[in-house]
Amino acid sequence: MEYTTLEKLGARVSRLGFGCMRFPTTPEGQIDEPRAAAMLDRAYRAGVNYFDTAFFYHNRTSEPFLGRALKAYPRESFYLATKLPMGIIDSFEQAKEIYEGQFVSLDTDYFDFYLLHALNRERFDFAAQTGILDFLIEQQKLGRIRYLGFSFHDDYDAFEHILTYRDWDFCQIQFNYMDVDVQAGMKGYRLAEKLGVPVVVMEPVKGGSLATLSDEVTAPFKRERPEKSVASWAMRWVASLPNCRVILSGMSDEAQVEDNLATFDHPEPLSERELAVVDEVREAIRARVFVGCTACRYCMPCPFGVDIPRNFRMMNEYAMYGSERQLAAVWADLGEGRADRCKACGKCEKACPQELPIREKLHEIARKMA
Repeated sequence: MEYTTLEKLGARVSRLGFGCMRFPTTPEGQIDEPRAAAMLDRAYRAGVNYFDTAFFYHNRTSEPFLGRALKAYPRESFYLATKLPMGIIDSFEQAKEIYEGQFVSLDTDYFDFYLLHALNRERFDFAAQTGILDFLIEQQKLGRIRYLGFSFHDDYDAFEHILTYRDWDFCQIQFNYMDVDVQAGMKGYRLAEKLGVPVVVMEPVKGGSLATLSDEVTAPFKRERPEKSVASWAMRWVASLPNCRVILSGMSDEAQVEDNLATFDHPEPLSERELAVVDEVREAIRARVFVGCTACRYCMPCPFGVDIPRNFRMMNEYAMYGSERQLAAVWADLGEGRADRCKACGKCEKACPQELPIREKLHEIARKMA
């Protein structure tokens, strides 16, 4: 197992972190605890020492399960990370109550890495204005939190706003070879590197999408390194960036554990030739997009409530990665913003700087989804 020392913090962490949001489950949807515990044990004994959970994971059962499972090991031998669920918090008192409950759930006296979870600009400003952030800073001074950071889902401007607000111990971003221009992206990575803020990476394989690509798309990977898994290319791409200190993987079966352990057993940074191969695959994925929408939102608002950019993003994701589960989830979440509410008035097309056939594409989405 490769390790990195977070110079700013004095912590020696494994480059591979175990994300605890996708454990194997029983037919009833509960964590399959014997299998999950065995997977954690396999990773721990192979050198993984960073375990990342959150209040919401597995319908709020990940924290208590992980707390029980990690009792098998000396507390000082691993780093425990969890998060304050800012998406549901509407008061300082609620934040404090959830925070205190997490110590009970995880059966610990301190958190090694503690994060404000899934921040966007609005959630961060709320945490700063209500005293939640100051409370966590005080808790860190008391030793109940060793390192304080945040996880992030918004655009680059919001990331810069949050990252430069104070001297953070670390930050956690969604980052992979397809998301270089999404959310914080490569620009955010470079800013964190410049400021000396260690980056923890989530979704390095884009929720598994980059591990299940078609044989046609991944042919360059197999041609170059037939012995390497498709997922390992995504992991190595992230690990090749020096300030991506911990790369989280939400491992859901034993094969994924073994593949990741093999990848991080003396991992090789991607060579220039291999980076070119990744570029080739990236372009092959992008060539499959449904519509060339740039999400500029000049087409909005729609008089009939259709969320045009989100419908297009949904279909582009499906065209590139083929996840029917994600497609169904986004379609359900769109509600009144679905493409089938389009009345073909044409207002959107008059405003579109790309001159896209928006009405035709919305009707195509409606037909496909029907």
